[in-house]
Amino acid sequence: MRKLLAYPLSVIYLIFFGATLLVFHPLQWLAFNLFGYSAHKKIVAIMNLCLLRCSHLLGTTYSFKNVENLPTDKPLIIVPNHQSLHDISPIIWFMRKHHPKFVSKKELGRGIPSVSYNLRHGGSVLIDRKDSKQAIAEIGKLGKYIEKYNRSAVIFPEGTRSRDGRPKEFKTNGLRILIKRAPSALLVPVSINNSWKMLRYGKFPYGIGNRLTFDVHAPITTNPDPEQAMAVVEKVVVSGITEFK
Repeated sequence: MRKLLAYPLSVIYLIFFGATLLVFHPLQWLAFNLFGYSAHKKIVAIMNLCLLRCSHLLGTTYSFKNVENLPTDKPLIIVPNHQSLHDISPIIWFMRKHHPKFVSKKELGRGIPSVSYNLRHGGSVLIDRKDSKQAIAEIGKLGKYIEKYNRSAVIFPEGTRSRDGRPKEFKTNGLRILIKRAPSALLVPVSINNSWKMLRYGKFPYGIGNRLTFDVHAPITTNPDPEQAMAVVEKVVVSGITEFK
């Protein structure tokens, strides 16, 4: 019965989701080209709030804990586990004061209204996972950027999303580069639960009635031992993942 109800709700959700992306694409262009970074950032934040509201049509609710305790006068490297694309909008909206920028695969940089534009122009970097030299250069560029402007980088060290919520082993090369290029940054572990349930039936229909939780843990300094800091981050993130098959 629950899956049957998910079909019509998913259709309604996709209509509103797609309409939101189409509406905000020209708004982003206008903000970026006429008013600059600050205006564009506000438009992107509002767009992601609207995307969260769209997901309420699926009965989705959110809990984002402890973000208010993060400093705004230091660069941050935000390190969450990855369960679905539904991890993205909550991070952008609830952590908007920290200007989150993403390490994303290059395929997302084209063809998706609003999303691709923001990734190309909003400060995020697009990496080719088949070209390690290009990926290293782009991630390094992001590290320098957040160090200079006291902003935040978001990297998912698992590499790909977990389909059942179970954490995957961290791949730390990208994280290591960010730490090197942003030596004053704090590592911020984030444990995400239940986002995978949005895709529990596959790509369609969406899962309904889920409460997605984002637990922001205490920041960790990378000095004097970045390797130990990365090990601690992984342990903290995994300790907060409790909902999986």
